[in-house]
Amino acid sequence: MKKVTQTFFDERILVTKHTALGRITIDHPRAIGALDRSMVEAFAHALEGLAVDTDVDTLLLDATDERGFCSGGDLRRLHGQITAGDLAGVDGFFRAEYRLNAAIAAFPHPVVAFANGVTMGGGVGLACHAPVRIVTETSRLAMPETRIGFTPDVGGTLLLANAPGHVGEYLALTSAEMDAADAIYAGFADHLVRGEDLGAVRDALETRADPSTPGELILLFDETPEPSALASARGWIDDAFSRGSVPEIRARLTELAEQADDGATHDLGAHTPAAALALLEQRPPLALAITLESVRRSRETNDLRAALEQEYRLMMWYVETQPDMVEGIRAHMIDKDRAPRWTLATDAEVTPALVAEAFDHKVTPLFP
Repeated sequence: MKKVTQTFFDERILVTKHTALGRITIDHPRAIGALDRSMVEAFAHALEGLAVDTDVDTLLLDATDERGFCSGGDLRRLHGQITAGDLAGVDGFFRAEYRLNAAIAAFPHPVVAFANGVTMGGGVGLACHAPVRIVTETSRLAMPETRIGFTPDVGGTLLLANAPGHVGEYLALTSAEMDAADAIYAGFADHLVRGEDLGAVRDALETRADPSTPGELILLFDETPEPSALASARGWIDDAFSRGSVPEIRARLTELAEQADDGATHDLGAHTPAAALALLEQRPPLALAITLESVRRSRETNDLRAALEQEYRLMMWYVETQPDMVEGIRAHMIDKDRAPRWTLATDAEVTPALVAEAFDHKVTPLFP
């Protein structure tokens, strides 16, 4: 079969068919694949078409930008919609995005995702629900939502809930980044492949004969990752982040930092108690409390659609009732002063009733 590349509805989403391989490629290098509603809907349309295409038995998700697969949602656009009062537009984006996340997980054939470079937020939602997830030496994965005032979404709370021990709570609350080894350890990825070999993997998926399955084929390119720093930190992470509340987590991190005598650690990229404590000090107390509860509820249900329904409810609660998300985007993406002014300044101001209100917010279900 001749290789044919097309665009449907949005020129930033490319669709290619060659032999039995379907391929959806994000072509938005100006913003490392940042997603808006048009891109999401085009991606979903392509996915629907390939799902019923009898010539296709494998799907590849990748991007043209070597810097990363997808940096997440287009937060500048989201900020503009919220401040302009376009709640219908915001709702439409999140409904389309979360349904797309579920559709990728339910795709009837094997899905291979290249989570190389920057793969964060919405990028995790596209790549990490696939059954075969490839990272490279440049991969940087994260659910960075608490950094800008809200909570992990795109099914991320389920991925976080299923990470070893309480690593998920640590990653969710701090918004800490993962390299390739960490992503594999935490369950966000399956294989490490050298970046220079991704083209060969694509070619092999198009022309494969033996081994016949994508998973077996990728083992031919699989590299052994370096030891995961997350795995090395697992002891203190489980100790602190298994606690029942954000104040208890902070208190235990303070004790662990003092015991380790690493209170002078200023590298916020390090997996240490002192660095974790410093990161929590930068996050809004309300988002931390809701995020902790969200990850733990997703662990109990252990169902992607249930996680997405919960995340959608929380996201619209933030959009409709809370200024923190707009303020976080302003401080980090618009004005870039890195000085957000959170609504609630301390854990003590976050009441159980307010957290319950977020989880009880009324929305139209994503999956009726």
